[in-house]
Amino acid sequence: MKNVSEEPGQESTETEVWELRLYVSGQTPRALTAFANLKEICEEHLAGRYRIEVIDLSKNPQLTKEDQILAIPTVIKRLPLPIRKVIGDLSSTERVLVGLGLRPLKR
Repeated sequence: MKNVSEEPGQESTETEVWELRLYVSGQTPRALTAFANLKEICEEHLAGRYRIEVIDLSKNPQLTKEDQILAIPTVIKRLPLPIRKVIGDLSSTERVLVGLGLRPLKR
């Protein structure tokens, strides 16, 4: 397992909880893949220090505009700041880590 740190200039603590929102539209294969990929990445790199809220835009279409969602699936890191977005099925771990502001540390 790789250790993870925040980007330079940001402080991180071992107890910091990451709040993530995953925006999908229904339980499509792509939405389910994105959720599974996000959960796997979080388990490996945040070790239980995260919360994932799944927002189904087919049930709450007004959130598309309110939360500025341009494509789905999209994950938004709400906490810790700064807010970051990653669009897609989240299959590239490196892309997701960089997009969310996490970087694996080299041992």
